[in-house]
Amino acid sequence: MSLGLMKSYLPPKMLTAPTIHPHKIQLAAIKETSAFNNLQKSFIHQFKHAFPDRLAAKTIVVVPSLTLDREILDKLTGHIYYEERMLCMLMLLRMPNTQVIYITSIPVDQVIIDYYLHLLPGITGSHASKRLTMLSCYDSSSISLTEKILQRKRLIKRIKKSIPTDHAAHLVCFNVTAFEKRLAELLEIPVYGCDPDLYCLGTKSGSRKVFQDVGVDTPPGRENLSSKEDIIQSLVELKMENPSLKKAVIKMNDGFSGDGNAIFSYNNLSTEKDLRNNIVQFFDRNLKIVANNLNPQLFIKKFELMGGIVEAFIEGEIKTSPSVQCRINPLGETDIISTHDQVLKGDEQQIFTAAIFPANSEYAADLTSPATKIAKQLVSYGVLGRFSIDFISVKEKDQWKHYAIEINLRKGGTTHPYLMLQFLTDGHYNPDTGKFFTATGQERFYFTTDNVISNSCKGLIPADLIDIAMVHNLLYDGTRQEGVMFHMISALSQFGKVGVVCIGRSPEAARDFFAKTVEILESEGKEIF
Repeated sequence: MSLGLMKSYLPPKMLTAPTIHPHKIQLAAIKETSAFNNLQKSFIHQFKHAFPDRLAAKTIVVVPSLTLDREILDKLTGHIYYEERMLCMLMLLRMPNTQVIYITSIPVDQVIIDYYLHLLPGITGSHASKRLTMLSCYDSSSISLTEKILQRKRLIKRIKKSIPTDHAAHLVCFNVTAFEKRLAELLEIPVYGCDPDLYCLGTKSGSRKVFQDVGVDTPPGRENLSSKEDIIQSLVELKMENPSLKKAVIKMNDGFSGDGNAIFSYNNLSTEKDLRNNIVQFFDRNLKIVANNLNPQLFIKKFELMGGIVEAFIEGEIKTSPSVQCRINPLGETDIISTHDQVLKGDEQQIFTAAIFPANSEYAADLTSPATKIAKQLVSYGVLGRFSIDFISVKEKDQWKHYAIEINLRKGGTTHPYLMLQFLTDGHYNPDTGKFFTATGQERFYFTTDNVISNSCKGLIPADLIDIAMVHNLLYDGTRQEGVMFHMISALSQFGKVGVVCIGRSPEAARDFFAKTVEILESEGKEIF
């Protein structure tokens, strides 16, 4: 990891202590690591005894911080409202002795909280609300939520005081960096997530190494690159190895939702001795960058800061991008939680925009084997918590071939939709069949996106959305176990943007709910003016 990238993941104290003697810094780091490791070890006992017991006294502290590269995150419209995606964790309040502490950058409207609490089965809203503590930093700045919390000592004390001494408690985050690690130490509770010391396993380079170690197919490529010269050399080697190769993908190690990617087109460049010179000469012209506001010079500068990979662009007339969501628990046990087909956009389909659950029935179950191999390898490194593995799948002569392309050691765009479905139906995904069944044995599907966007919806406040959804019978119906769940509701007024999980008895029913939702929001939004 480069020094520049490491700085973005260090807690404030570690950035503002240049006068401390180096040996003291080293001793402090060892002490902090030891404290964190002890907290994580204590999680094993908690997982064995408190987790399986529905009536156990426990507290979950939810910090939905997207602690990611700030420049890439700034490209995400309304990213501060993505903190609301994890409000699905409020469904844990269905356990009568469970308490949830949820922290956000800015306050969440009570209408939104009530919207979630009314879905709790067997629990009244008033009973659940007594066990819910909502806290806010009252800070809409662009730094991550966890950084904001670390800057507020009184808020940290308030969080600690809100955790009953007799409760088993742990921290839940979107991703775990040095900031979240430091927060766990200050709160003196373990975190259900991967130690940031293992962060490299979730980079593009680290992912390729894991795939190679377990013998899972991955596109031909080169990893651990750090310069433009490395990129050019890799492009030369890939073309020489496969003269028919038309394109290659250049990926920053820490790119997010495809925004750290670029496509290089060979445009029939000769494989003779002048290939390198041709690539150098036409590099900028033949490079197509996914992110809108990066030119080739800025892309390379960012790449050199992060490092990255170059790999062959997988061609195919019938090509999909499935994702497998996995979990490693504190006992080192692995689960295949779900599969999704990712809906990608852009000229080269590099940007994640939506997901379909479960993945295509032709191959969903086939993804279990490579995903399990990868998950077991990650266990050997000490990985903990939820993560996903992205694939590219190509159909050739009625057979699907799957290429693993990325490990995301964090929650993602498919985490909260599946949690909502699981909480609402008490159902389970069967990795051997690739199907999901509710507790009553009914099959369910969904279409989900964080990107329902319409300028006509700007100005709709949370109460407006709930009114519209009720009038048009869009809201999730527990009796039928179908309907629409909304998230990121606060983003609607400012950005005309909201997230949805459209649950149906068939893939077609789920898509129909989505189409109806978009149509109604467009129509109702226009009536504002």
